[in-house]
Amino acid sequence: MYKYLLESAGNINWMAISALLTFLTVFIVSAVLVMRKDKSLIQKMANLPFEDEAGNHNIKNDNNNEK
Repeated sequence: MYKYLLESAGNINWMAISALLTFLTVFIVSAVLVMRKDKSLIQKMANLPFEDEAGNHNIKNDNNNEK
């Protein structure tokens, strides 16, 4: 049934073009926003999993446990 409705709609190339334009717009806007972010904020967010509540780095080094 849907195939019949789409066939009767005529030339639907505008749907493909609008989907492509929407994707490119979202991709370009997100890329620009990422590039404009403050580098120190990105570095701080990257180190969050390694910090405890006091803000100290909490990385365990297994090389120190050698016998």
